[in-house]
Amino acid sequence: MRRKIVAGNWKMNKELAPGMELVTEIVASNTAQDVLKIIAPPFIHLAAVADKIKGKSDFAVAAQNCHQAENGAFTGEISAGMIASCGANYVIIGHSERRQYFGENAQLLAQKVNTALAQNLTPIFCLGEQIEQRNANTHLETVKQQLKDALFHLPAADFSKLIIAYEPVWAIGTGVTATSHQAQGMHNFIRSEINKKYGKEVSENISILYGGSCNPQNAKELFACMDVDGGLIGGASLKAADFIAIANSF
Repeated sequence: MRRKIVAGNWKMNKELAPGMELVTEIVASNTAQDVLKIIAPPFIHLAAVADKIKGKSDFAVAAQNCHQAENGAFTGEISAGMIASCGANYVIIGHSERRQYFGENAQLLAQKVNTALAQNLTPIFCLGEQIEQRNANTHLETVKQQLKDALFHLPAADFSKLIIAYEPVWAIGTGVTATSHQAQGMHNFIRSEINKKYGKEVSENISILYGGSCNPQNAKELFACMDVDGGLIGGASLKAADFIAIANSF
């Protein structure tokens, strides 16, 4: 049984005090307890958020990125082990902004996935197409290649630990959202490719989230799709009322 998940990616927003106010408000709502609510704040919040949600099985904390090396002379970087030591259980890997602004490619992302798993962190692995690929009708092949290049080296036992997040790049921060038909079509395609590689048991039990301008107005329709197991939420996760409303949309 796939778990319903709503993950809030704060990106580079919220200093420490307002960040903790936001977490406090979300936790105090005490709603949607059947939904796993993952909070992905900036690194400076990780330990404090982990402490705030301690003992709450419907909450978890994620980092937004990790370095591919276990440790070393990488000034300014954060290792998977450091993230785990703060009490986090998840880490976002491969977000389109990391790919676009920091040049992260499939080989690097595969290394990050390996490192995260070695530290018992669950990767929330992002993939998706640009608008040019969607318009050229190569979006399915694009996503298939992203799966193959960064994830399909994993044995089934490790792959089963992942969460996949489909983010149509053309819908991130643009206010444009994939239609429920487009979202379901891609999520079903991703699940079918996983089935081909790892079999039905793995494909049917892995959660696939939608990320791309998901908000309280469209979440219910998106989450009603058979293969959409929740959302990776950007801007709407910065307002407690919006994030709570999305979590209540199943």
